[in-house]
Amino acid sequence: MLLSLSLPSSSYPPAKTFKPRHLSSSPHPSHYIKFRTTHHENLRYLKSIGVIDPNTKFRQLPTPDAISHILATLKYFESKGFLETDFARLTFLCPELLSVNFDITDIEPVFQFLTDDLHASVHESRGLVIRRPQLLLSDVEYCLRPTLNCLRQLGVKKLNVPSSLNARLLNIRVEHMQVRFEFLRTIGFSHEEAANICGRLPAIFGYSIENNLRPKIEYLVGEMKRNLDELKEFPQYLAFSLEKKIVPRHMHLKKRNVKIKLNRMLLWSDGRFYAKWR
Repeated sequence: MLLSLSLPSSSYPPAKTFKPRHLSSSPHPSHYIKFRTTHHENLRYLKSIGVIDPNTKFRQLPTPDAISHILATLKYFESKGFLETDFARLTFLCPELLSVNFDITDIEPVFQFLTDDLHASVHESRGLVIRRPQLLLSDVEYCLRPTLNCLRQLGVKKLNVPSSLNARLLNIRVEHMQVRFEFLRTIGFSHEEAANICGRLPAIFGYSIENNLRPKIEYLVGEMKRNLDELKEFPQYLAFSLEKKIVPRHMHLKKRNVKIKLNRMLLWSDGRFYAKWR
């Protein structure tokens, strides 16, 4: 049954924390690569690619051991298909990767999940992580895999395509999705109808109920005098801005005593829409 996944009975684990590591005092502390450059050259390199802020004060700069650890981490990402130009964004959005307590073995299961479960290529995995680096900190068993299974049950396809929407969807927990699903049930949709709406508009799982979904539903029924059945035909209505698109176009048509289908009202470009109904 859709959205009735059996989640592990234990509570969700806390956000990932990285195990303390004792950096080696040897000249080459990482077993991933050996660094033949000086500490100052390494600093200059990390500043040049945006991993370290060029304006960082001297006393706040990472130690030589920490620099070696960062370089080893970046080398690991290179082995996963990441480019040097990716590192600034990756470490800015997910600074935990620069911690001396970060261990690459903590995120290896995520890359394994992307390959084995999601069937993403190296290029696709890179694209998803770049768009949502926080994916790397998600637990595979408690978050990523249940969410993927749920989305597939709803009929959502091509989740391996590296888009911002897919990256965001994969990082949403099932209980968060369930709340949006149940909201649709409470306003009158059957289980199957709610599942169909979510499958056709999976972005709904990222929408706020009180600040997004409910106001649009109330406007549709209260002000526009339309039936909720129209959402079954065109759930994408919920994706449009209430203030910037739905209200202005509805008021424009209302003044002209014109009523058309939601898709024609919202999908047409401004030029075509306002030229048609002047």
